[in-house]
Amino acid sequence: MNENPLAGIPSFAPFTMNEQEFDAAVQEAIASIPKNISSEMENVAIFTAENYEPGPGEDPDTVLLGLYEGTPLTERDSWWESGSLPDRITIYREPILEICTSREEVLSEITITVVHEIAHHFGISEERLHELGWG
Repeated sequence: MNENPLAGIPSFAPFTMNEQEFDAAVQEAIASIPKNISSEMENVAIFTAENYEPGPGEDPDTVLLGLYEGTPLTERDSWWESGSLPDRITIYREPILEICTSREEVLSEITITVVHEIAHHFGISEERLHELGWG
């Protein structure tokens, strides 16, 4: 990844936050989800990781802030419950910190990313999220 040419200027430098602080911020974002939405989430686990690692055949320069992996609620049938692993949402620390210059920006970006990925769990498409302003 190329270095940010503006990183030497304090107001453009990536924000620094250790893993524990970042995890706490993700937990804060999860806790802010209204109960009527979080109570409908089914068999989903949320994790944090440093960076997204592109798989074989993917552009090696792919940068993601978050990733939903699983079967959206809208696509589950009776077959799904028999032995399915939990859906997985991963929030990526380094890319989020790279685009933020303050704790407030980090918290906002984490919240947007968590909401975005949870929306995929509910079957909301990328296109629709962009239409709604959560892209």
